[in-house]
Amino acid sequence: MPVAKITKKLVDSLKSAEKQYLVHDQLLKGFGVRVTPNGHKAFFIDYRPGEGGRKVLKKRMVIGVVGKLTCDQARNLAREKLAAVQLGEDPAADREKKRQTLNLREFGKRYLDEEAVRRLKSSTICNYEINLRRHANPHIGHLKITEIARTDIIQMHNAIGEKSPITANRTVETISAVFRYAQDKGLVEEGHNPTKGVRSFKESRRERFLSEEEFVRLGASLRLAETEGIPWANLARDDQSKHAVKVGNQRTVFSSVAINTIRLLIFTGCRLREILNLTWEEVDLERGLLFLADSKTGARAVVLNQLAHNILERQLLKGVYVFATEFEDKPRADLNKPWRAVRRHAGLEDVRLHDLRHSFASVGASAGMGLPIVGALLGHKQAATTERYAHLDASPLRQASDEISLRIEAAMNGTRG
Repeated sequence: MPVAKITKKLVDSLKSAEKQYLVHDQLLKGFGVRVTPNGHKAFFIDYRPGEGGRKVLKKRMVIGVVGKLTCDQARNLAREKLAAVQLGEDPAADREKKRQTLNLREFGKRYLDEEAVRRLKSSTICNYEINLRRHANPHIGHLKITEIARTDIIQMHNAIGEKSPITANRTVETISAVFRYAQDKGLVEEGHNPTKGVRSFKESRRERFLSEEEFVRLGASLRLAETEGIPWANLARDDQSKHAVKVGNQRTVFSSVAINTIRLLIFTGCRLREILNLTWEEVDLERGLLFLADSKTGARAVVLNQLAHNILERQLLKGVYVFATEFEDKPRADLNKPWRAVRRHAGLEDVRLHDLRHSFASVGASAGMGLPIVGALLGHKQAATTERYAHLDASPLRQASDEISLRIEAAMNGTRG
C-alpha cells in the first residue's frame, strides 16, 4: 500500500482504479485516504482495539468524506480518535452502538408498548401518547435518547409553553417517565434524566362555565355541524383541506358519531376519556347506567338521564367501542376537529371540552341541588366525601341528572322561558 504525505494536491490527483485502494499518511500512522472504483474518496483510520498487539484484529473506520473535511481537519480528527484508542476506547464500536441507540420517537413508542401498558391506566397512556406524538416528537423526537440534554428539554418546554403552559408541563412529565424506563433498561446512565431541574410553568386553576345564552349558540352550532355543515370560515386551514369534498363546497358536515359524542359529554358531565373509551360492555341501557371500569377515580357507575339514554340508543352497535372509528378495535383519539369548528362557529373559542363538565356541574348547583348529588353525578370520590356518596341511591341521582340535562337542552334549543 502506498505511503505519502496526504495533502489536498495529492488527494485531488488520486484516480479511481479497477479495485479499491488505500493511501497511508506519512505524518500520522494509522491515518489514510480510501479511493473506491467509482471514485468516491474518504478518510479513514486503522487501529487495533483494546490492548492492541498483532493478535488483535485490526479495525478500519471511515471518519469523513473528502470534500466535507479538509486534509488537516481529517488528520486532526484521526489523531483524536487514535489517542482515544490508546486510552482503551473503540471508536468503531462506539459509533455502532450510537447508531443502534433509539431516538426519542422510537423509544417513546417502546415505553408505551412495554412499560406504560403494565403500570398506567388506559386514559393516562392515551394522554402520554399525545404528549409524545404531538408535542415532544416535533421538537426532539429525532434525537437519540443518549444525546438529549437539559437544554433541549428547556427549549422544547418553552416553545410548547408559548401556546399552552399546562401542555408543556405535562409533556415534560411524560418524557421524565420515558427516561426512568430508559435507566431501568440500562440504555442511559443511572440518574441521567434531562428533565430534572426543568422548572414548570405556573398553572392557574381555570373554571369556565357556559351561560344560558352560550348554550343556545352551542346547540345551534351542533345541529348545523351534522346537517348543513360548518362554514369554512369557522374551520382551521388544515381542517378545510382534509374535509374538502368538492371545489366550491364551502361547508363541512361532521359525522353524527362525532357530534353525539360531544352531546353525551354535555348531558353526562363525564370526562373526555370516559366517553371516548366507552365500550358497549360498560353500557346498561335497561337499567340506565354506565359502568366505567377505568375512570380517573377508579371504577364507577354513571346514571344516565333520558337525553343521554336516547343518544346511546341511537348509536349503532359497531365493534367494541360505542363511538367507534373506522378502526373498530380502537377508540376515537380525540374530538379536536369537530370541537374546534363547533366552538368557533358558536363564538366559544376559549371553551375546552372539559369545560362542558364544569358547566354540567354549574347548572346543577345553580338549580339548588345539593353538592353531594352533583359530586356523585360527576364521580368525585375524594376520601373525605366517598362515604357520603355511598348511601345515595340512583333515584335522586337520575332525577337530578334529568333536570340538569333538560335545562341544558332547553337552553341549546333556545326554548328556555
